[in-house]
Amino acid sequence: MPLKLDTGLTASSYKDIPAAAAEAERMGFAGIWTAETQHDPFLPLAVAAPATSRIQLGTAIAVAFPRAPMTVAETAWDLAANSQGRFILGLGTQVKGHNERRFSVPWTAPGPRMRDYIRTLRAIWTYWQNGSQGQPSFTSEHYQFRLSSPFFAPPPLTEPYVDRHGEMHGVPVYIAAVNDYMCRLAGELCDGIHVHPFHSAKYLTDIVLPNLEKGAARTGRTLDDVERATTAFVIMGDTEEERARARQGVRQQISFYASTRTYYDVLAVHGWGDVSAKLNEMSNKGQWAKMASLITDEMLDAYAVEGTPEEIPALLKKKYDGLLTRVAFYMPYQGAQDPERWQRVVRAFNQ
Repeated sequence: MPLKLDTGLTASSYKDIPAAAAEAERMGFAGIWTAETQHDPFLPLAVAAPATSRIQLGTAIAVAFPRAPMTVAETAWDLAANSQGRFILGLGTQVKGHNERRFSVPWTAPGPRMRDYIRTLRAIWTYWQNGSQGQPSFTSEHYQFRLSSPFFAPPPLTEPYVDRHGEMHGVPVYIAAVNDYMCRLAGELCDGIHVHPFHSAKYLTDIVLPNLEKGAARTGRTLDDVERATTAFVIMGDTEEERARARQGVRQQISFYASTRTYYDVLAVHGWGDVSAKLNEMSNKGQWAKMASLITDEMLDAYAVEGTPEEIPALLKKKYDGLLTRVAFYMPYQGAQDPERWQRVVRAFNQ
């Protein structure tokens, strides 16, 4: 698959979203992603959908477990219907602490629970798409869908997502995956995978893709059946001064992610596992400002790309050729503030 260039969309002011989304489409981006950080990830896409006609719209990601599968199924269905099939549902588990102490939901083994979550969504969507006849009968360890009526069912989608094997999925589902189990699950059941921004080409080739391939083989699929998306760390600037500022910001962000034990393998695959332990200790002491000093130039080369707006696209294509199919920059799309620079990036990417 050719590498697609996507972008992110912030939601600080909904009145600005239609213009920003339309501009991203005019620029030539393939997709717009929203994240669940400071804002709801779904609402901005509802605003962006009627302002666009071609660009894909997706969540990267929405946290799954605080939301019942039925509520997510309804939201995704509405977004798919009102975007003419351009919506992609990207889900993630988040970590135990955030589920319990930020979202106030109980924590269970995330892999099996996510598996049931996806199966439940598909059962709901299949029921709706087939005309909602009779009573549904889906049951799993974590979720069920056994009660409905035509009154509670939306109309079938006019443009449901159908995979290349002819199987109706209703809405494409991507999941965020870091560890082996989730990568295998993405390959087995999902239409795409969101690779965490904190990654390297070696981490992709040694851990992500082999597990993705193993999962795909379980259901008679290959890597070609799974879109592989990421948000890449990019150090971009026309001058050394600009790039130096960006370089420091990327060091800081990498050190933040690397301090979390969940991402230990991303460092360990390069032999830098000891840095993970040091960063974790520093984060526990609140030494956030000092942590960036542990991220060396060699690490930056592994986890980020650096160059001018014209150079970045070729560097991304070289890094991800044969590995990923979609890439965005680890920064929000702010084309209105610097449209000329973004146009240079997209133009170079499409050449």
